[in-house]
Amino acid sequence: MQEAENVTGIRFSWNIWPSSRLEATRVVVPLGCIYTPLKDCINLQLVEYEPVRCRSSGCVLNPFCPVDFRTKVWTDPFSLSRNNFPPHYAEHISEQNLPAELLYQNIEYILPHHAGGVTSTPVFLFVVDTCIIEEELEQLKDALQQSLSLMPQEAMVGLITFGTMCYVHELGFTECPKSYVFRGNKEVTAQQVSYQLGFAVRNDPRGVAAASASRRFLMPVSECEFTVTSILDDLQKDPWPVATDHRAQRCTGAALSVAVGLLETCCNQSSGRAMLFIGGPCTVGPGQVVGPQLSEAIRSHLDLQRENPNARYSKKAVKYYTTIAQRAVANGHGVDIFCSSLDQVGLYEMKVICDKTGGYMVMSDSFSMHVFRDSLKKVFEPDASGYIKMGFNAKTEVLCSKDFKVCGAIGACSSTGKKGGQVAETTVGEGNSCEWTISTLDKNASLAFYFEVVNQTQGSMPSGKQSYLQFQTLYQHPSGRKRLRVTTTCYRYAEPNVLEIAPGFDQEAAAVLMARLAVFKTETEEPLDVLRWLDRMLIRLVSRFADYRKDDTNSFQLSPEFSIYPQFMYHLRRSHFLQTFNASPDETAYYRTILLREGVMNSLVMIQPALLQYSFEEGPPCPVLLDVQSLKPNVILLLDSFFHIVIWHGDTIHAWKEQNYHDNPEYENFRQLLMAPSEDAKAILEDRFPVPKFIQSHAGGSQARFLLAKVNPSATHNTLSGAGFGSTPTDGSIVITDDVSLKVFMEHLVRLAVTS
Repeated sequence: MQEAENVTGIRFSWNIWPSSRLEATRVVVPLGCIYTPLKDCINLQLVEYEPVRCRSSGCVLNPFCPVDFRTKVWTDPFSLSRNNFPPHYAEHISEQNLPAELLYQNIEYILPHHAGGVTSTPVFLFVVDTCIIEEELEQLKDALQQSLSLMPQEAMVGLITFGTMCYVHELGFTECPKSYVFRGNKEVTAQQVSYQLGFAVRNDPRGVAAASASRRFLMPVSECEFTVTSILDDLQKDPWPVATDHRAQRCTGAALSVAVGLLETCCNQSSGRAMLFIGGPCTVGPGQVVGPQLSEAIRSHLDLQRENPNARYSKKAVKYYTTIAQRAVANGHGVDIFCSSLDQVGLYEMKVICDKTGGYMVMSDSFSMHVFRDSLKKVFEPDASGYIKMGFNAKTEVLCSKDFKVCGAIGACSSTGKKGGQVAETTVGEGNSCEWTISTLDKNASLAFYFEVVNQTQGSMPSGKQSYLQFQTLYQHPSGRKRLRVTTTCYRYAEPNVLEIAPGFDQEAAAVLMARLAVFKTETEEPLDVLRWLDRMLIRLVSRFADYRKDDTNSFQLSPEFSIYPQFMYHLRRSHFLQTFNASPDETAYYRTILLREGVMNSLVMIQPALLQYSFEEGPPCPVLLDVQSLKPNVILLLDSFFHIVIWHGDTIHAWKEQNYHDNPEYENFRQLLMAPSEDAKAILEDRFPVPKFIQSHAGGSQARFLLAKVNPSATHNTLSGAGFGSTPTDGSIVITDDVSLKVFMEHLVRLAVTS
């Protein structure tokens, strides 16, 4: 299944599909797939000409199209209509001479100039918060100046700073610093931005054409790097006075509106992204999330659930940022949020912007930390061809066979509302459409698509029936050319019995699809109700596909295709995606946003972290159970939970390290043992975005909580027999928690599944 994903970028929950709608409901886990549009696939073919399409369905020629070489005609497997090859194909095509489209499931077209394949170079608009302490501002300025040197020289860049007011800096005026000021306590429309900056407004002869006026605010890096660097050097903390018992007046909402309005005016439907850097919550104007008085606490999960006074700004703020997101999507632009603060900044309200536009979200404690600085560098990291690794203003369209329809998509995308015969009546996520907009995407950005079977009658599907699915992703490449990625795949329908469907189950993809569906449900339902729904679905699946005798728990047995799935659900139930205890709304929003954009393997690491063990006895590092019993005194553990990388030393290892044995040449093997997890952690840090937080700890250390929170609590303070609290071991061999262990969870699951 992973090999198939490396070829097409697609991972299905069921690789053999039920033949009727009734059978589809009985398999419990929804029919769906995780698709990564820009994945670096094996044998991806890059061609520079226009695709050959079916006249009726819009399907692009692919390996599943039957070809009549005698009449030079090909048949569309979706609409079953026959199409003639273009003359330049018909002249040369034969069984021995096939075009790339008929050989490869994944192909990317670089559209020619005459077909509208030329776009503008990408635009990056920095939106910088100046209401932060001077030390943080200096770190942020330094990081932004470094990012300028990493950008492509032809890329366009602009700068907006904000505090109590919002300032749009004019980069084309080099004689002295010049900026245009917008009030921070009022909502600003795109037309007002155009008028204020001197762009042409409809029926206003005084304005200057946007194309020429935009050069004052958005300029190529090669021409304005010195100017932007000088402005950043001179940038000071917001001068507006702040009382000792008040927060700084920060107009984040107004600044975002101005940024989106500037991009809308200057580069509508072109490659562009606004990059917001904030260090605190919005306290004034539209999008406000907390009052200016420090005595007023920012909202918590409990405040949001009970609609307490602390949460009185949230609903209005979410509605405002939703309109900002809709404007950005309509213009084809992305919005990134980089926040660094020890307190909440309003990510809960602003997450809709990243969810709709596909923008990046990075959360760290300080602008000086590697989590922020290294993540920002990765945004502008070039590929082997020298282009930054991202696409802009993309649209993904789904073509289905007549046997099934698409219910919707869950991910960093927005529905365009395009109707068609393949759109289902049932809606999941962003539904009622067969096309979705992704304003910005990279090689890891993934979407989850959900489908339903149309056939109502069981047994009416012909034996061996196959159906087809095609994804068409049109996007703007950083090179300034439009590209079309076409991915086509097929699958077969099963006979109406469980034994036929079960071997096609992909428990890893199914767990990710269920996790996305559960996270999407938390937007409108209480987390406890979502947990109950997840439990019911798991019980139904296990009772359907397990082998057992009624009311006999000892006879219960799960086939290998389903054996790990309950573990994924156990860890998902305990994760920050569904549990809000001991987490702020901003943290929960951050974790959920990242889960909705990553592929199968990264999502699985978030759901059930990976644990590696290093020791003298075992030799090379080996994976061990994510269990408290793995925390032994003579081992080193490396935990990868996607957001955190933790190196944990057992008591014995920590004691040897404290005595500096690794500095003695006689204990070279111990030094190498200490270095091995650090090297592996470094490799993970270099490869991942956002960059994880790196933590080193030991048994009994305060930072060990990051590891203890993830392991299965098979030994807790409640399971100790005859031992008082004072005799609790300190080597990390127990977890102080009231959560049930995986063993207890499975016992309850088996009992409920086999009960009559």
